[in-house]
Amino acid sequence: MLRATRSSSSKVSEVAGLLRKTPYVRNARCIASSSKPTSLSARANLGLATRRPLALVAAQEAWKQRRQYAIAAEETNKGVDPNDSFLQGNTADYIDEMYLAWRKDPSSVHISWQTYFHNIEEGNMPISQAFQPPPTLVPTPTGGVPQHMPTSRTAAGAEVSNHLKVQLLVRAYQARGHHKAKIDPLGIRGEAESFGYSKPKELELEHYGFTEADLDQEFALGPGILPRFETETRKKMTLREIIGACERIYCGSFGIEYIHIPDREPCDWIRDRVEIPQPYKYSVDEKRRILDRLIWSTSFEAFLATKFPNDKRFGLEGCETLVPGMKALIDRSVDYGIKDIVIGSGDVKYHLGMNFERPTPSGKRVQLSLVANPSHLEAEDPVVLGKTRAIQHYNNDEKNFNSAMGVLLHGDAAFAAQGIVYETMGFHSLPAYSTGGTIHIIVNNQIGFTTDPRFARSTPYCSDIAKAIEAPVFHVNADDVEAVNFVCQLAADWRAQFKSDVVIDIVCYRKQGHNETDQPAFTQPLMYKRIADQTTQLDKYVNKLLQENTFTKEDIEEHKKWVWGMLNDSFDRSKEYQPTSREWLTSAWNGFKSPKELATEVLPHLPTGVSRDTLRMIGDKIGETPQGFSVHRNLKRILANRKKTVDEGNNIDWATAEALAFGTLCNEGHHVRVSGQDVERGTFSQRHAVLHDQQNEATYTPLQHISENQGTFVISNSSLSEFGVLGFEYGYSLTSPNALVMWEAQFGDFANNAQCIIDQFIASGEVKWLQRSGLVMSLPHGYDGQGPEHSSGRLERYLQLSNEDPRVFPSPDKIDRQHQDCNMQIAYMTTPSNLFHILRRQINRQFRKPLVIFLSKSLLRHPLCRSSIEEFTETRTSAGSSLRPNTASLSQSPRRSSVSSSVQQLKENLDSYPNAKDIVWCQEEPLNAGAWSFVQPRIETLLNNTEHHNRRHVLYAGRNPSASVATGLKASHIKEEQELLQDAFTVHQDKLKGQ
Repeated sequence: MLRATRSSSSKVSEVAGLLRKTPYVRNARCIASSSKPTSLSARANLGLATRRPLALVAAQEAWKQRRQYAIAAEETNKGVDPNDSFLQGNTADYIDEMYLAWRKDPSSVHISWQTYFHNIEEGNMPISQAFQPPPTLVPTPTGGVPQHMPTSRTAAGAEVSNHLKVQLLVRAYQARGHHKAKIDPLGIRGEAESFGYSKPKELELEHYGFTEADLDQEFALGPGILPRFETETRKKMTLREIIGACERIYCGSFGIEYIHIPDREPCDWIRDRVEIPQPYKYSVDEKRRILDRLIWSTSFEAFLATKFPNDKRFGLEGCETLVPGMKALIDRSVDYGIKDIVIGSGDVKYHLGMNFERPTPSGKRVQLSLVANPSHLEAEDPVVLGKTRAIQHYNNDEKNFNSAMGVLLHGDAAFAAQGIVYETMGFHSLPAYSTGGTIHIIVNNQIGFTTDPRFARSTPYCSDIAKAIEAPVFHVNADDVEAVNFVCQLAADWRAQFKSDVVIDIVCYRKQGHNETDQPAFTQPLMYKRIADQTTQLDKYVNKLLQENTFTKEDIEEHKKWVWGMLNDSFDRSKEYQPTSREWLTSAWNGFKSPKELATEVLPHLPTGVSRDTLRMIGDKIGETPQGFSVHRNLKRILANRKKTVDEGNNIDWATAEALAFGTLCNEGHHVRVSGQDVERGTFSQRHAVLHDQQNEATYTPLQHISENQGTFVISNSSLSEFGVLGFEYGYSLTSPNALVMWEAQFGDFANNAQCIIDQFIASGEVKWLQRSGLVMSLPHGYDGQGPEHSSGRLERYLQLSNEDPRVFPSPDKIDRQHQDCNMQIAYMTTPSNLFHILRRQINRQFRKPLVIFLSKSLLRHPLCRSSIEEFTETRTSAGSSLRPNTASLSQSPRRSSVSSSVQQLKENLDSYPNAKDIVWCQEEPLNAGAWSFVQPRIETLLNNTEHHNRRHVLYAGRNPSASVATGLKASHIKEEQELLQDAFTVHQDKLKGQ
């Protein structure tokens, strides 16, 4: 508590300490005040709203006139965290103590408290205006009541007032200094200016009433005013020195956005590293390493331009400092214990992945993995995180996240506009998806192909989306390689300390345009005039080093020649070098057949059946709960029935079969991971993999308690995302072939939102990039009268992605290799045992292919869709769409000469019926959907290879072509279903030949 007898300098210092805890008074609704000595803390806690910070009053009118998106920029006139308000509950005792002291002796408390308590006691102004800063700090609000300021302490008041103003000035630099930072190497426009900003007024002396005459006035260092500059011999700095320090820290070659982070600890952590006299000072050896890396980066681009002058290469010219920065980031991360770094890059020419074990200056080694990616920008983001999380899982590091991390390279236009960026960032703290922080590097060349930033986004910075997850953003000028190096190291430090995302925004330019054959001056003439005049980043750094006398010009030129010689030598040797396929794999699976071996060998079909005793053991486990665990009474019956059906060996339903597949795989030591929206319970309340105690909401997952040495079972509800989550699970599946990874859509048609992952990764990743995956997609599908949004999983789209030739009937050898040669498997099963075997088959064979399962909703509880335990002990499969549910309809048909068949052994079945006149394909989907367009040419080819049906045509029975996948009327649905079943027995060869 400040007392009147203390000296003014001591007083200012202690006021600074006080204001660190209570810098702002927040707005409070006025409640009846009286002159009675009522506890002020009681008033502060009577539902009072918070008040705006002091600087808001002065800037209020200008604030109202700003464009809406300007709100995204952090300003000193933005609301502060509730922890900063002295009216919050946890300061009640302190306020009471101050109030009682003021009642006893007004001079015993600081002048600001005197004013506050006096104004409330007088009752002549609202609480929202009760706190008044010293004169000239801010103007009196329009219509405000004249403030009471004691006149006996005028000199002290002026000193405190100036001290507070300096605190606000420093705060303004912390919040808005990045808008003034010299981060644009072209100097054409600042990021803020291009969006209608001018230089922040809060950074001007006049804003606080200071003049040039005040620049040499000294102020005590401490809380709020560069406390880390304070030393034993230096307790004060002049205003000129304070501004100069803030300019160097916040307005130099890098700018920092961090005030949006509500937690004070990370904010102080950043200030500890940058609000110091010299944030970084590299030694001669460190500068030598930076220079060496920059020479390699620059020389490599020049070498490619020399050897391949007419080729597109999407070069790095204009951002060569990215390479030294990334290497510094990797080195620092390895020092923290990181052993694996998974990297995702933007659009590159060849798109291939890469694996490489890299040594670091510390003597440690790190495994670098570049994920293969398509030209669909940012699509690889969730893939990188999924693979990273899988590595952490196998390292038993899903809590500390010290063994692996992800690094994502972005373009400025894509980072701001592609929705998958936000979906991916949404994983940052989800228990089953977090990777302990991703480092995002934006290569910000200030243009999107031909589109200027002001037309490409609605925010001042391309990185503004990162504020949604409270990530700090480091903007840096690419022309300052040491600044790039520093912020990359700082980002690695942040990730190691807080295990959360961080963004590096490297502001650069594109020297050659979108590619080397492009002419960018067509659309950005002024920008490219400026670019043509630019000195290279290497030359700028060389000049800096020469001015410092760090190295001689001869030493630098000699090193350049040596690097160029190394490139020439490597180029000559590359003509005879034969790269191994392993180098170009995103993930190399040790002990697994290579793609080359798979192309020449026929691998055996291993059994998938399991012994009855094992099945019963699993059945017991999935039907049990711990003692004292309170299960919902309805669920108790379901669990008991599961155990009963396995014990008795009859009527095993779909959910039980799935649980048996998961349980047996875990029991054999395999890792099983299931994710998707609502998968723990199941969209249709069928799975119940995670049980919830009805008394305390504790959870229990039976499949995690199968046996002592079982593989891990993870099932988790996902965020409401398809693109991001499916990409994540695909990336997860790349790490190890010995895990069953399954993603389930809430409804099959919702996978539409993830079509990019399906088309570009799952269906084609192996043929494009040799990138194998055993991912399982489970898509609820079926025409149950639920309308166009919840009926179709779009079976036809997946079949269209198949690489099988329909014109050629496969040879016996080809039939044996079908599963190896296909790009993906698509299955629509009709028995629970089918599901059991096909899930186990994903693991019990010597290769991996993606599997897409279409799950019939109507079969989940259908009494005819049950399996006996004998079907699980043997290896059986059968397929079909509406075969089982329509058995009753088919058996009642007057066409007793009709027979239904599944498609597995269709050729043999057809030859068994030499007198069959019509071969009909019946499906519940419309003609332009479902499997018809896929099976029709194949059945035609098959018929031409039968003994009795050569030159016959397959006929179609089903719904008519439709733009919508299904009708929205229940009555129409029933009518259509009856008609398609009738058509199955009445369509004739002479009526619809081949149509």
